[in-house]
Amino acid sequence: MTRAAPPPRRSRRPAWAGRNYSLLTASAFVTNLGSNGALIAAAFAVLEAGGDGGDVGLVAASRTLPLVLFLLIGGAVADRLPRHRVMVAANALNCASQAVFAALVLTGEATLWQMMLLTALGGTGQAFFSPAAEGMLLSSVRGEQAGRAFAVFRMAMQGAAVGGAALGGAMVAALGPGWVLAADAAAFAVAGAMRALLDVSRVAPRAPGGGMLADLREGWREFVGRPWLWGVVVQFSVANAVVAAADAVYGPLVARDHLGGAGPWGVALGFFGAGTVAGALLMTRWQPRRLLLAGTLCVFPLALPSAALAVPVPVGALCAVMFLTGVMLEVFGVSWMTALHQEIPEDKLSRVSAYDWFGSVAMVPLATALAGPAETAFGRTPALWGCAAVIVVVTAAVLCVPDVRNLRRRGKPVTSGGTGAPAGPETTRTPAEGIG
Repeated sequence: MTRAAPPPRRSRRPAWAGRNYSLLTASAFVTNLGSNGALIAAAFAVLEAGGDGGDVGLVAASRTLPLVLFLLIGGAVADRLPRHRVMVAANALNCASQAVFAALVLTGEATLWQMMLLTALGGTGQAFFSPAAEGMLLSSVRGEQAGRAFAVFRMAMQGAAVGGAALGGAMVAALGPGWVLAADAAAFAVAGAMRALLDVSRVAPRAPGGGMLADLREGWREFVGRPWLWGVVVQFSVANAVVAAADAVYGPLVARDHLGGAGPWGVALGFFGAGTVAGALLMTRWQPRRLLLAGTLCVFPLALPSAALAVPVPVGALCAVMFLTGVMLEVFGVSWMTALHQEIPEDKLSRVSAYDWFGSVAMVPLATALAGPAETAFGRTPALWGCAAVIVVVTAAVLCVPDVRNLRRRGKPVTSGGTGAPAGPETTRTPAEGIG
């Protein structure tokens, strides 16, 4: 008598959480946990080496400059080569640079130029990694549950950011910055090994292009051919710049003068991080039909922290404002990723992501550099009200773009070579080949 075959084991993962998606989420959690602690450690490493606030700023700028310079090239490379290989190579560069940084700090031999150089290498790795990673993630999910998948991914990222900052600060206090930098190097090694396991067998081979410049031009045409895309990127190019000026320059000064110092400011930033986790959790349940309309309306509260600092409000009220802002910003973030997933052809995802990243960070160094002179010229309170007003104006302006108001959620992304016009609810397209 033959025995009946046992029933197939049911996967504990939801249908949309395929192997690649799970690897990408887990590896992103690991690197975000390490990197957020390393940001704190790098600043204290500079100070322990005898540097001052200006030197800390130089090291931070050393990361941003190559990030801006190489992002577009990184996007073109990621759409030309297998994305997981670009990601692993970038992780290897980050691992090596952080390991050397850690060794110099632990031996007490770190100098300012060495820290700037190693941080610049880390920024270069990030410039190649980010477009490849976003393209890989966007192509790893499919169907109507894409928004939920992106929400869970972002919840993991934001949770790691909050936990990494808290753990990193505690480790710096207990062990010193060198060991935190070493832990970040180890995190990059672990995440790189995980990303090497990504399955790209189902990715359609990419047709040979006409060279790097031709790839960049093709990505530019894809970018400018979609008013909703470049409109939102321009909006956030300005909004991110003034938010960076308010948070990095004015926020600590207001905290010092009115809120009781760095401790309350750190608590307020922690509430913002908690808000982003809560916002991502909300988006696992809520799927707004008009993606960008809902997301853009939720950008208006981004002006509230600058306004709260301008008053300034008590610490409790500031924490509430920061939490609400984090929630609303995640509504936009998930909606934005979902729009890119359904509208951008798979073979152009990394180049479009590179233009998105470029717009998001290009004006940040200029804004932070001008924050001090603006405070001298106008005063801190008017400068903060100006930051809030700029966010409201650019957000209202992007709502004038019809495609931002009318782009609707669909269950199927575009195929390779899709047109630049956003698809309405009646448009039918074949889904791109996923790799999840």
